[in-house]
Amino acid sequence: MVSFSILGRIILMILYILCVILVARYFLHMLQLSSYQFQGYFRFLNNEAASWLPLIFSLVPLAAFFLKFSLLGFILTSIYLAGMMFLYRPKKAKKAFVVTARVKRLIVTLAILWLIICLAALVFAPSGGYVPHTILCIAFVAQPLLIALANFINKPVEKAVQQHFIDEAVSILEARPDLKIIGVTGSFGKTSVKYALQTLLSEGYRTLMTPASFNTPMGVVKTIREDLQPTHQVFICEMGARHVGDIKEICDIVHPQHGVITSIGYQHLETFHTLDNIIGTKYELLDEVENNGRHGMKFVNGDNTVIREHMKYPDAITYGLDEENDFHGKILEVTRKGTVFTVTTPEGEEETFRMSLIGRHNVVNIIGCIAVAHKMGIPLKKLRLAVAKLEGVPHRLQLISRGPVTIIDDAYNSNPEGTKAALETLSLFEEVKILVTPGMVELGQIQDEANREFGRGAAAVCDYIILVGAENTRSIRTGVLEAGFPKERLLEVQSIQEASKLMYEIESSREKVILLENDLPDNYK
Repeated sequence: MVSFSILGRIILMILYILCVILVARYFLHMLQLSSYQFQGYFRFLNNEAASWLPLIFSLVPLAAFFLKFSLLGFILTSIYLAGMMFLYRPKKAKKAFVVTARVKRLIVTLAILWLIICLAALVFAPSGGYVPHTILCIAFVAQPLLIALANFINKPVEKAVQQHFIDEAVSILEARPDLKIIGVTGSFGKTSVKYALQTLLSEGYRTLMTPASFNTPMGVVKTIREDLQPTHQVFICEMGARHVGDIKEICDIVHPQHGVITSIGYQHLETFHTLDNIIGTKYELLDEVENNGRHGMKFVNGDNTVIREHMKYPDAITYGLDEENDFHGKILEVTRKGTVFTVTTPEGEEETFRMSLIGRHNVVNIIGCIAVAHKMGIPLKKLRLAVAKLEGVPHRLQLISRGPVTIIDDAYNSNPEGTKAALETLSLFEEVKILVTPGMVELGQIQDEANREFGRGAAAVCDYIILVGAENTRSIRTGVLEAGFPKERLLEVQSIQEASKLMYEIESSREKVILLENDLPDNYK
């Protein structure tokens, strides 16, 4: 008959293994949300200590081991491990954990590391003492670092796998010299422009665009390998960047014939460090258009201050609401139902457009798309219907009507210029105006001042402000109160779920407009 001592040890070992698996899953998810980049992952570990501090309490089972096997040690260890399993249990995430091929390779490497750790513990087991238990406890505490180590070990493999897929995508494009490729980049607005551009160009071409937020090299490669068909005539490629050289890396794969820069501004300063680096990186797209020998066109948002002050290519086609732009527009009417505006071409041709989108920035973006489509041979009159069909891009100032409540979903926005545009859009409404936000991140040294300025701007527009999370919203709160906003209308909650409930309860008998400004991913708390 199995003794209680042996049975107890088996139970503890099963609980320990389950804990290891759940903790590993959690930190693999955080690594995935950080795009497998060490800088983002260690930022998370540094800023969100509460996510890994519970691991330190592995001293509890270690103490139980010191007691050797006893009923007290069994109870203490079981309670601790059960608590850890509950704490790191899989939860509903804003962006779900996806077990990709890369994650599977990480799991294999992590399993090998754990095998080495267990073998090391076994080596010391015959000598007795507490060394084996100490090794296992230290390994348990160090799991976030083991994840990083596995990612580091796998880097050469991942680089080889990625290069194989890149070479395949390049070969596919080389076999399609007739394909017109349009690169779209910018600090903000690039996804909205991409979606609108596909709708407008579909009036004259069979088009393919990178879906959703597929704007990384591997996202672009995946689109080419899986979605590009022989019948496609135009490929619209969104290009995102967090580091200097990121746009060039994508350009070296697709070699765009035409390029669009939607905006340049302060974003991802934690990785770019300076505005000059952002400017240089965005212009990598137009550098490619200029130098690749495909006689392409360059389009830039002439209303953007940074672009105007750093106009690298005088032959670039400018667009916007300023009359000095090559393609310039004029807003005639803005209502809850949409916007009426005119567009004038460099040749003096003018046309009136109607769309369901509102906001000055949306008008500028659509003028840019009209400029590209018209320069590619589609008449303005033919574009009128396409513009009328445009719908808001999900989570980018998307208007959602829910009876007496209108939601402006701008959850994917996280930069100073974008927040100004969002507040400007909110100000167009006469109903009760409510802002829900966790603030902006990844703005480096200017983050506090940018959030404070955001708070001041919000105070001038909103009737109520709901701040989500305490840490990142302190600067917003300071700016709001500095502007003289009533303290009783400044509300603070810890989660978006609490905010969602509260925003409907406020002024429940009146019509209201709720701006959801930014929604931080799960690796920001």
